Amino acid sequence: MTFTQSLAAAWQKNNSLLCVGLDPDPAKFPAHLKGRDKAILEFCTAIVNATADLVCCFKPQIAYFAARRAEDQLEALIAHIHDRHPGVPVILDAKRGDIGSTAEQYAVEAFERFGADAVTINPYLGRDSVEPYLAYPDKGVILLCRTSNPGGSDLQFLDVGGGEKLYERVARLVANEWNTSGQCALVVGATFPAEIARVREIVGDLPLLVPGIGAQGGDIEATVKAGRTANGNGLMINSSRAILYAGKDENFAAAARQAALETKNAINQYR
Repeated sequence: MTFTQSLAAAWQKNNSLLCVGLDPDPAKFPAHLKGRDKAILEFCTAIVNATADLVCCFKPQIAYFAARRAEDQLEALIAHIHDRHPGVPVILDAKRGDIGSTAEQYAVEAFERFGADAVTINPYLGRDSVEPYLAYPDKGVILLCRTSNPGGSDLQFLDVGGGEKLYERVARLVANEWNTSGQCALVVGATFPAEIARVREIVGDLPLLVPGIGAQGGDIEATVKAGRTANGNGLMINSSRAILYAGKDENFAAAARQAALETKNAINQYR
């Protein structure tokens, strides 16, 4: 099953547009996990097991693992998700952007080493920098389009001709020229609902990964109404810190489940 097929099935099976971001920060872990050799894996596995039936996907952020020499725990985490929760796709949030043989190696890293179902990519270097990922037609390729950070406007809102903004050009290129295998999606931040609506207008039913709700302050109602497709799907709405660190003690996974359930239900009010 391809990434897009798995995502569509998870939308349906779990009745959810929620993506839980896995950004493990040991400084925020409950006291009983601190100092343990596999604390990152233990923490993330507990979160996954508590929330897997409430989500459409998981999104581990590679920097949180690599910074602590925990890439082996990332591999084990993704393998655990595939083994224990088959059908829930995993997006490796890496935001890679390079060319030629280097891009090919990043694709091998994401899809063959880590076993991710999809990866986030920076499209700034153009189509040839994306093609090594497109060579895996069963995998998802999720390209940055209109990011949730304030500084995204420095470049993404530039006029590239005829009144077209750079993020609009990216959306158009991906939807009309790069998505030949139906494997592409776009990142559009929840902090810019008007731009979510504009991207949806350009790309039709292409899936959108939407960070920025929860700790970043994006509005759930505005996000869903701007980005949903006609059938009420089409979105992977990410929440990380607000779910991961909802609890501070040994019951952290139960607290995370409750936060995820509340977020899922809040999203579903507007589908």
